[in-house]
Amino acid sequence: MAYTVMMVFGTRPEAIKMAPLARVLRHWPEVDLRICSTGQHREMLEQVLTAFGLKVDQDLQVMTQNQTLNGLSRDLLDKLDRAYEQVKPDIVLVHGDTTTSFIASLAAFHRHIPIGHVEAGLRTGNLQQPWPEEANRRLTGVLADLHFTPTRDSDANLIREGVPPEHVEVTGNTVIDALLWMRDKLQRDNWRPAPESPLKVLRDDQRMVLITGHRRENFGSGFERICLALAELALRYPDVQFVYPVHLNPQVQHAVYSVLSGRDNIHLVAPQDYPHFVWLMNRAHIILTDSGGVQEEAPALGKPVLVLRKVTERPAVLKGGTVKLVGTLTERIVHETSQLLDDPAAYARMARVFTPFGDGHASERIAERLTRWFADQSAARDNA
Repeated sequence: MAYTVMMVFGTRPEAIKMAPLARVLRHWPEVDLRICSTGQHREMLEQVLTAFGLKVDQDLQVMTQNQTLNGLSRDLLDKLDRAYEQVKPDIVLVHGDTTTSFIASLAAFHRHIPIGHVEAGLRTGNLQQPWPEEANRRLTGVLADLHFTPTRDSDANLIREGVPPEHVEVTGNTVIDALLWMRDKLQRDNWRPAPESPLKVLRDDQRMVLITGHRRENFGSGFERICLALAELALRYPDVQFVYPVHLNPQVQHAVYSVLSGRDNIHLVAPQDYPHFVWLMNRAHIILTDSGGVQEEAPALGKPVLVLRKVTERPAVLKGGTVKLVGTLTERIVHETSQLLDDPAAYARMARVFTPFGDGHASERIAERLTRWFADQSAARDNA
């Protein structure tokens, strides 16, 4: 008997982290997998699916111009309810901390459909940091039936909150599955950016600093301070290349281009597809980011990471010493980046491989736990 598993995601990071699990479940004999895209990051999402050879079964196309989170939530709830009515899944899988994850869980809960939460249990303890992700993750955790956690710390968070231990499985993080698979593929293929790529201008004989930024809590003054720091660093280090794939959000675009355009050693490029981005991370000397996923990926590649946030829900990376929280103050960003560029000893302390999020086989562990869960549900029905 095949069980219908419906995987729901809508953003680029969700797709990257769910893609290796989808690849495993596509070939799992007990599973009939249906992929549902809400389309929160439509263009970037399609790039990821293409990179992993995946196609969506349902595309809800919920995004509209100038959409608020409440408007997005309303549309998601309505369209997901209709999707569940059509597919009738035995379980819904969601990922992490997006609005898609929470609303997909709420819509499933209203229909008495079990929920599996991938990358569960991460916490900062502050509902405003990151916003709204911390709330989305906690609310999803309240509704979920199965919790697939990346680390023992995440497992402990859920147990403290009253989740029964038998409902929690420490699997590692599927982002490491995706990263290692893509890195190895690029190396096997001797992959390089295409001739038309804006990355072709990068010089192999110069160090490169990679920057990403998109967090809502940094909108406004936070992004302005980050950009001022990058401008100062570019002036101070003319022989260092600064590469910034600029998120499509208009608030990010305005802040970045108004401050950083026209500087010779700052390369403002469009968001890169996953193969290009993995190549960039592997090529980088230092990474500055406010991304959660990059905090997990970069240490696995041995890259020092300066996190442009006040808090992180991934304390394991801080314990390893390969990631440092620097916030959004211009002076602090300039100081910490300069130290890594100027001090070989300081750089060496952070530039080492550290993988607290697993060995690249999280997807197989999740699939195996789902198989046991299906067997338990079947036995319970037979004994009812």
